[in-house]
Amino acid sequence: MTFEILPWHWIVFGIALMTSEMFLATFFILWFGAAAVVVGILVYFVPDIATNAQILTWTVLSTLLAWCWFKYLKPLSIDRTKAGLSKEAIVGEIGQVLVAPNGDKRGKLRFPAPILGDDEWVIISQDNLSIGDRVTVTDVSGNSLIVKRVVADNF
Repeated sequence: MTFEILPWHWIVFGIALMTSEMFLATFFILWFGAAAVVVGILVYFVPDIATNAQILTWTVLSTLLAWCWFKYLKPLSIDRTKAGLSKEAIVGEIGQVLVAPNGDKRGKLRFPAPILGDDEWVIISQDNLSIGDRVTVTDVSGNSLIVKRVVADNF
């Protein structure tokens, strides 16, 4: 008794793999399922393909699709924004003092472009700052930024 792999076997196998991807959410098994569906369609149009050739085609196509996913498509889906990472997004940024901090009174700075939705921020500093000084953010304290004066040698 010989077992022949029919096109619908490949298609059902591919759909089962792609359906399992909904529960795993890795986008890795999806490519094995897509390759199985492609092999099923290929076998439907060219029914004389040997079983070994079908399995080899599925293996090569699965590997190729998974490689393309990791090489080309996955890097496009990586979130490079700093949303939700307020400290990491703002530390190191350079702005200009609008209102100099004085004693317990906090100052204000402006960034050239909005950072985390605002271009003006309340600042605290150990340095004696004056209006127009360039400062860099060293830390975040609540809703205020801790800054220090930028030395001209840094340019």
